[in-house]
Amino acid sequence: MLVTPVISTDLALALVRAVVGLVIAAHGAQKVLGVWGGPGLAGWTQGVTRMGMRPPWFWAWVSAFAELAGGIAFALGLVVPIVAAALTVQMGVAIARAHWAKGFWNTKGGIEFPFTLGAVAAINGVADPGAYSLDRALGLPVIGAGVYVLVLVVGVVAYLVGSRAAAAERAKTNRAA
Repeated sequence: MLVTPVISTDLALALVRAVVGLVIAAHGAQKVLGVWGGPGLAGWTQGVTRMGMRPPWFWAWVSAFAELAGGIAFALGLVVPIVAAALTVQMGVAIARAHWAKGFWNTKGGIEFPFTLGAVAAINGVADPGAYSLDRALGLPVIGAGVYVLVLVVGVVAYLVGSRAAAAERAKTNRAA
């Protein structure tokens, strides 16, 4: 081997998961608790309303707690494929609803940041959680990529249902006007 690694792959995965998980959890805390300049759940519900998801209170709650609880679980390496899928969907929805029209770069509110977080979640979702994870420490079975894909599909379908409900509501309002 030409270069000897400084840390193991297991430790590298754990560190990446911890950093990204805590960043996502902090965003969730902004939405749930209103800390660090965040909107809190009431303000976040208004934001979800503006994004057109229906019912907004439900999707605000789901998205905020997916980030807060999912980010913490991801950082700790707990049920990694499940939370990774939830976080991948959450970042995909953020891209679709809030960032896509603004291009790639984060400086203009583009997709760069949520894309990176979602990509890290997706990659971890199909990887073994590694030696430094609660999954391994608790002796949980490696549930694998199949569960990741299943939860991802369920999340995407749920997003599409929420989007369709919003579109139907807008169409009804437009007909009444």
